[in-house]
Amino acid sequence: MSSLSFDDVAYAMESTVVIHEPDRRIDTFGTTNFEFHLLTEPMDEVGRVRIREGKMEAQRPQILRPSGYEDLLFEGFGEQAKVFSEWFKENGNVNLVKYGFNFAKSGFKESTASEPIEGVKDRLIDDIRSTGNPSRAVIIGIDDTWEISLIKFTMEMIASSLEINAFDFKRRGLL
Repeated sequence: MSSLSFDDVAYAMESTVVIHEPDRRIDTFGTTNFEFHLLTEPMDEVGRVRIREGKMEAQRPQILRPSGYEDLLFEGFGEQAKVFSEWFKENGNVNLVKYGFNFAKSGFKESTASEPIEGVKDRLIDDIRSTGNPSRAVIIGIDDTWEISLIKFTMEMIASSLEINAFDFKRRGLL
């Protein structure tokens, strides 16, 4: 996809669903690693599922400076993240992000399966339950804007971690 519009970003944000979120939250005073399985259905391949797997690192939260949005970086992401950053400046919830993060995706691999997306999703969730890994996530997103789907997951992890992180900062007199 060469040119990504704000409508493309909005559609990806609305359509992405985190089916299984990690049991852990973003650590307040350290680095947190997550593993993701992002499932999408290619538009031109009926009955196929694209499976993108990788690891994400949420670095130690930093308290935002007044120009906070400049701290919202997506290291290792491509052009879609730049468009998302611009979209978020116009549409984001200022109260959602109280400190900045750098995200890096690594250990990335991609495969396809010739089965319905529900079957792939159920198999992954069963595997997560049997291994008990608290860092794994399963996300269903949009194929052409899959990085936006991954960014939505990171934003949800920030939102679910915010209260405990703010408590930790306050307890140490940093907020």
